[in-house]
Amino acid sequence: MALLVLSLAGCGRGRPSKNPPIHLNPNMDNQEKYKAQARSNYFTDGSAMRQPVPGTVAQGFLRDDDTYYLGIEADGSFVKKAPIEYDMLLLKRGRERYDIYCSPCHSRIGDGRGIMVSRGYLPPPTFHSDRIRNVPDGEIFNVITHGVRNMPAYAHQINVDDRWAIVCYLRALQRSQSAGLEDVPEELREKVKPGQ
Repeated sequence: MALLVLSLAGCGRGRPSKNPPIHLNPNMDNQEKYKAQARSNYFTDGSAMRQPVPGTVAQGFLRDDDTYYLGIEADGSFVKKAPIEYDMLLLKRGRERYDIYCSPCHSRIGDGRGIMVSRGYLPPPTFHSDRIRNVPDGEIFNVITHGVRNMPAYAHQINVDDRWAIVCYLRALQRSQSAGLEDVPEELREKVKPGQ
């Protein structure tokens, strides 16, 4: 008889009903808990939401490497060279991010004549000047992070990995615009015509 009742009860499962379902084993469906911004009589401030213990950091958010996360050395100077390994995948990612965030003002070749300049914005400096070529990578990273003059800060839009990828791509872009014969692989040098 009990088996018949259980099998009939199972047949009704999945049908629309206005009645709440019967839970023979609630399995924590109806546990007591505080919801966000709920009031609590247990804590003296009356809030159920608690502040994290001072000094705690969520897993994966410890930023203890100032060279990587801030672009500065232990003495406070800017990092001379990006603290990451260069490879084609990184440069492709850097180019993609550069084209999205930087090229509207700086242009795709970095000469400071992007589309925003034609719309009346002040032209940014060219990346191909000696001054910018000699700036440490950490300073470029810092400018992307915090902005400078009329350039906005991009820390909230571009994550740390992508900021370094942009710096690396910018260096490759600079080199591409001032490449000499010594930059061409030896096996291809004889194919390069003078004046190209």
